Amino acid sequence: MKTINIGGVPEHFNLAWYLGLKNAEYKAADINLRWKDFFGGTGAMCKGLRDGDIDMAVILTEGIIKDIIAGNKCKIVQVFVKTPLIWGIHVAAESNYKTIKEVRGTKAAISRYGSGSHLMAYINAQNNGWNVKEDLDFEVIKNLDGAVEGLTAGKADYFMWEKFMTKPIVDKGVFRRIAECPSPWPCFVVAVREDFLKTNKKDVKAILDIVNITTSEFKDIPSIDRMIANRYEQELEDVQEWLSLTEWSQENLSKETVKKVQDELFALDIIPEKWDYKDLVEDL
Repeated sequence: MKTINIGGVPEHFNLAWYLGLKNAEYKAADINLRWKDFFGGTGAMCKGLRDGDIDMAVILTEGIIKDIIAGNKCKIVQVFVKTPLIWGIHVAAESNYKTIKEVRGTKAAISRYGSGSHLMAYINAQNNGWNVKEDLDFEVIKNLDGAVEGLTAGKADYFMWEKFMTKPIVDKGVFRRIAECPSPWPCFVVAVREDFLKTNKKDVKAILDIVNITTSEFKDIPSIDRMIANRYEQELEDVQEWLSLTEWSQENLSKETVKKVQDELFALDIIPEKWDYKDLVEDL
């Protein structure tokens, strides 16, 4: 049985992977799939891929495209979630900031440079007509727990993270959400290390085939909303709203989407050049 290591954020988007592992579906295909939670998000996963700690990752589209261009030898093999990620923009509950205009030029908490929280700060700045060279400043806080500590202590002023995962913190009165910023493309893709993909393409395809069956039927699983609410400590109505807004994919990233992501990142000076589709994406 072949052991394959995969990483992702410990969030409701990835429940389909957990269900497949729980039901031993990958072992039935002679694959020992080992899941690793990355609380630090995309930046931590990019490092995990570079270091060979994981072979595959379920990762933010913009983050992995940036990191591949920066030298991370990986290929995108599929879109996992095709709808945008809805980023909540949060401040500490006791903060004086009430609107997105008021945090212009203040310090953004980010998990690490190159992470989704870092890249989306640029997208948010552009959306609001800010000067991305003058109006952005960053404080690295590693993860969600670090953001709670950092914003509460005044080390940073605002923090961008997925809206529904941060809602319990908002409900507890630790954060206030002052705005939202949807990603302008499909949010999660599956990326694989190039050297691993060359010799294990058949197994990677088998893994995707299994998870794709689960995601195609995900919303029809009995009481899936209650399962998510209990597992991720969410309110049932929030989970139901999230399910209504979220669509998974069984297809690869299109040339149009790759162009759009690169055009945006290049315009914001996040990537130094744009690459051909075939150098970023591989069909299985």
